[in-house]
Amino acid sequence: MVGTGGPVASFSVWDYVVFVGIVVGAAMIGLIAAIRGRKESTSEEFLLGGRQMTAVPVAMSLTASFMSGITVIGTPAEAYRYGAAFWIFGISYAIMSIITAEIFVPLFYRLGITSTYEYLEMRFNKTIRMIGTTMYIIQTILYTGMVIYAPALALNQITGLDLWGVLVATGVVCIIYCTLGGLKAVIWTDVLQMIIMLIGFIAVIARGAVLQGGLGKIWKDAGDGGRLDAFDFDLDPLKRQFWTIVVGGSIMWLSIYSINQSQVQRYISCKTMMHAKMSLYVNLVGLWVTVSLAVFSGLTVYSIYKTCDPFTNGDVSTPDQLLPYFVMDTLAIYPGVPGLFVAAAYSGTLSTVSSSINALVAVTGEDYIRPFCKNLTQKQLSWINMGLSVFFGFVCIGMAGVASLMGSILQASLSVFGMISGPLLGLYLLGLFFRTANSKGSLAGLIFGLIITLWVGIGSQIYPPSEEKTKPLPLYTTTCNSTLSQNFTTIAPSWTSAQPEYRPALADTWYSLSYLYFSPVGTVCTVIVGLLVSVITGGCKQEKLSSDLFVTKNDLFCFKGCHNSQASEFIEKADEKIHVGIDNTEFTDDQFAISDKDVEKVTQF
Repeated sequence: MVGTGGPVASFSVWDYVVFVGIVVGAAMIGLIAAIRGRKESTSEEFLLGGRQMTAVPVAMSLTASFMSGITVIGTPAEAYRYGAAFWIFGISYAIMSIITAEIFVPLFYRLGITSTYEYLEMRFNKTIRMIGTTMYIIQTILYTGMVIYAPALALNQITGLDLWGVLVATGVVCIIYCTLGGLKAVIWTDVLQMIIMLIGFIAVIARGAVLQGGLGKIWKDAGDGGRLDAFDFDLDPLKRQFWTIVVGGSIMWLSIYSINQSQVQRYISCKTMMHAKMSLYVNLVGLWVTVSLAVFSGLTVYSIYKTCDPFTNGDVSTPDQLLPYFVMDTLAIYPGVPGLFVAAAYSGTLSTVSSSINALVAVTGEDYIRPFCKNLTQKQLSWINMGLSVFFGFVCIGMAGVASLMGSILQASLSVFGMISGPLLGLYLLGLFFRTANSKGSLAGLIFGLIITLWVGIGSQIYPPSEEKTKPLPLYTTTCNSTLSQNFTTIAPSWTSAQPEYRPALADTWYSLSYLYFSPVGTVCTVIVGLLVSVITGGCKQEKLSSDLFVTKNDLFCFKGCHNSQASEFIEKADEKIHVGIDNTEFTDDQFAISDKDVEKVTQF
């Protein structure tokens, strides 16, 4: 009987058929789209789709890139245990999207970059660029390892899918279409994978509504269980509350969307700045829809198991297995439907891994190889890019084992971004807004910010918050069939990591800081120290810097008309090569049929 605990069904033949069919179909769509759209084999075509992408597919790819298998499995588990507070991230997404679209997009378009970290060399020096690139590579490999491992483990223990078979298959599928198709393959595959993820959530909610007699019953159960008490305005930075999610979440997601190569590479692949900005606003709608469905899926699972928690009863070994358990418990009677859900989780993994591989190839090629091998032909660059895709695919598979040591996958994945992206965001803010900031000060600020975030982040892993601070909302087993000793997924349940015998004084304060504040702490520390050291080391006496490297008032909330002056500046630079008429910054492709970067940028306004 549903909702009373016990072993659940395993995958059927039809589940395997649906699962494999969807994964293969997604990969084929990506490859076909890439092959049909490739006119020439160039590095820019491989890494940026020839800068000819449009807003909607890019927006869906942006959403899919970080709405990974971790989101499909981890967010519902978060809502099941702690309630609907995760919904408040919708505010964070809005703040992040506006700032990214109106500040960072104009800057990156103006500079015509491929790697985000090219800006650091333009603004500071090559050393800072290389440090920034290295930090990004480390962060992305760690995160991608978690993205591959965590959903595979959850699905293995519930559905019986072979763990390492899933891990290797993930890497191999991504390697194939990333290597052959480049960014176009990644984006068009993400579109289908995004649709599949949403269908998976809808299937869970629909089945729960049928079992409970409507969505109203699910909502009422969630309210009775305290899952809808999301607006806690307590200022305690150690708690899950409104300000933690809005302030900490906004800065954390800003550090992902504004400077993370995986995301930036997508919107700078758009054919115009208008499309790039629109992709971020359409992506915002996608994020709202995805997080809403993910949270409501968690509330649906709670409604079914409110008096028989599968984790406490020993039916699952980790909270991250709750949604897969629900699917196999309630949807196995419909052949192929569990396969659809697993494909949804797997599609999230594929989209994130492929995005990571493509971005790693871009920064490695642009920041490590091209500056030192300037005479490479386009054919040689294409082969290098494909070789790097294979290399990073296998590196990410190898790193998947690290994820098994990191507790809750949702918290661990966001912690990695906070620890590394926070200081990097601070570095970019120094460059964008403060002419006083120099290379010495910025490097000092980056190092200090990184030390602080690693200190609190690693400390929180060694000395996890006390059980009182991480305890979920009430869960019961009053109607369960006792299966603690018979279910193959069972291990001794514990809501928290094992606590070390010795706990320093900082364990219940500094090390218990919410993981969402890792990024703001790193950002603020980097900016403050960077400015202080810059002033001390002569930042106020720097030589004049190009205005293109800074945010200007014309960048803010402008799409087309307010860029006349910038378009004119680019025309002046190209005057020796081509003469054109300017009328409200409207230009034709024929007028700019040359390869010079400055002239090409005119078409972006």
